[in-house]
Amino acid sequence: MMFDGTLEGRTAVVTGASRGIGEAIAAALLRSGADVTTLQRGAPSEALRRAAAQHGRSLAHVPVDFTEEVSIREAVAMIGPVDLLVSNAGTQIRHDSVDFPLEDFNRVLQVNTSAVFQLCQGFGAHMVERGHGKIVALASLLSFQGGLRVPAYAASKGAVAQIVKALSNEWAGRGVNVNAVAPGYVETEMNEALLGDPERFRQLSERIPAGRWATPEDIASAVVFLCTPYAAYIHGTVLPVDGGWLGR
Repeated sequence: MMFDGTLEGRTAVVTGASRGIGEAIAAALLRSGADVTTLQRGAPSEALRRAAAQHGRSLAHVPVDFTEEVSIREAVAMIGPVDLLVSNAGTQIRHDSVDFPLEDFNRVLQVNTSAVFQLCQGFGAHMVERGHGKIVALASLLSFQGGLRVPAYAASKGAVAQIVKALSNEWAGRGVNVNAVAPGYVETEMNEALLGDPERFRQLSERIPAGRWATPEDIASAVVFLCTPYAAYIHGTVLPVDGGWLGR
């Protein structure tokens, strides 16, 4: 990776790093020189532990329930100040909108929106106080589009994009970069329903100018870039990493 060593000595928190995009982001930060704390229910994977050992970085873990405000607050307090926050954890629930249970709708918004703001607020307060720090949230193509059978997810990711802009307006002048990456279609467990539908998979793939779905590493590279000094003048941006989907 071109950013190897650029984050030497930095401390980072990555949420939802047990698999998929989050795991790839944590691994990329370790390769780039950061010490990483993962924040999710389960412990870090063996692959992440090997990456930390290989690159001589520390890897810690704090369990958290993103549906519980108290759990998030306690985790933030336990970790304390960090240089980098990557808020990746999210959930997806699909129903026809006429049948979408309000309980499911609220659960998606809690994990994908309220928890993201609480994390940004908790870790960002220290960054603002010290005059430096970088926050990257994971938005989505559905920050821009409506999708099908996912009104809660679309609402939550639209909100993430607006949270990033709102925080940036307050914190950019105080040394804190707040941005988001909006992944396109990525080959992860969250997209199992789409990957398992041959016709829908074909339709989506044909629309991507790059001619393929993203890998988790494609997304991780963009996130790490936003954490490096190379992105020092980027504030309040929602960066699509979508193989050209939105430009089609």
